[in-house]
Amino acid sequence: MFAIAIIGRPNVGKSTLFNRLVGKKLALVDDRPGVTRDRREGEAKLGDLRFTIIDTAGLEEGDAASLSGRTRAQTEAAIESADGIFFVIDARIGLTPDDRAFAALVRRAGKPLILIANKAEGKQGDAGAVEAYQLGLGDPIPLSAEHGDGFSELYSAMLEALPEQTALPEEEEAEVRKVFDDEEDGTELDLTKPLRIAVVGRPNAGKSTLLNHIIGEERLLTGPEAGLTRDAIGIDLVWRDREMKMFDTAGLRRRAKVDDKLEKLAGADALRAAKFAEVVILLVDATMPLEKQDLTLADLVEREGRALVIGLNKWDLIEDKGSTLKALREEALRLLPQVKGCPVVPVSGTTGFGVERLMEAAIGAHEVWNKRISTARLNRWLTAAIDQQPPPAVAGRRIKIRYMTQLRARPPYFIIFGNQLDALPTSYERFLVNGLRTTFELPGVPIRISKKVSDNPYKDRKRPQR
Repeated sequence: MFAIAIIGRPNVGKSTLFNRLVGKKLALVDDRPGVTRDRREGEAKLGDLRFTIIDTAGLEEGDAASLSGRTRAQTEAAIESADGIFFVIDARIGLTPDDRAFAALVRRAGKPLILIANKAEGKQGDAGAVEAYQLGLGDPIPLSAEHGDGFSELYSAMLEALPEQTALPEEEEAEVRKVFDDEEDGTELDLTKPLRIAVVGRPNAGKSTLLNHIIGEERLLTGPEAGLTRDAIGIDLVWRDREMKMFDTAGLRRRAKVDDKLEKLAGADALRAAKFAEVVILLVDATMPLEKQDLTLADLVEREGRALVIGLNKWDLIEDKGSTLKALREEALRLLPQVKGCPVVPVSGTTGFGVERLMEAAIGAHEVWNKRISTARLNRWLTAAIDQQPPPAVAGRRIKIRYMTQLRARPPYFIIFGNQLDALPTSYERFLVNGLRTTFELPGVPIRISKKVSDNPYKDRKRPQR
């Protein structure tokens, strides 16, 4: 799959174009300039073309060490990695000195380039599109990313500018789906699909620094400023021959402390990334105790049914490592009983300490999350569990649990059959969950149990008249 980078000065509509091409509102959009900072990738669709589209920050001049300078470096890296470039200008405003300066930059890149005059709706837009000829970058494509106009012309321009990349692929073999026998132990793990991991946490926990170390390059914008990451940035990588897609997310603060609209949008984007991941790494600042916001995030991960791994970042700053690790693990065990046994791994995104163990823990949690247990084993365990601690009686009648099976994995989801299950106490459900977790080695993943009342065969039979 080929890649296209969207380049242009701030506030010309790059993120709106990105969202239109991926068919989702993935990139944050706001009227103020400079919303996008990191480069963000998505799977784009235009007609029969499928390609990777890269949203970038607006090109701005600035010292290399400044935020604008570091942001510009991210954009230049996107240009370097892309197969082609969409250079976007604002047709309503017309050409600016910045447009002319950055046109020289993309021209020097030597990549196939398509000039897009965005916001070209109306007479004012037509005039700006004509003015774009002055850049000497070929015929501009008048387009409105917001309203969806001009995309057929963009499609034709892509065929012309990227003939090799847009050629029709050879027909691929049909996918062979795995058939799973519900009566045997097994797994729903599909190693042909990338493992989706989201990294979440409070602001300045070091999420971007950690991910940069994992992928081995300064892919994500980092710095001492809290809240640098805004979009949830997806990164494709291979770790020990395993394909992965990892998501860097914005730092999440308590809702009561968030007033800025942009921070609210960034927070919603982070939560969406966690919701669609398979494993969530909750990154905690090891120099600070577990706070309520950390527990709230862990609870959210459990409610969404995702496997959880806790990373204790900035471990290089901890002096008494042994006692600190013991205390934090005991605290996690006490405060997060709903994901009992989840891995708690010390790590340093700065030095790389513990990264191997963190990734192994994420892969292990994913395997547990996909685990299937045979019905025969489940019911042998259930019989022994009921003998050890029978369900309580309700109104003089004992609750009867007759049968249990695993309906699906991801996360492990079980269903029990019996009588009067609506009256089964929460404490007894918790007893069953803890037993399943211990017996079948399901640490750190949410476990779901639903109840189905057995039909009474005599329910509709009339009593004989006496």
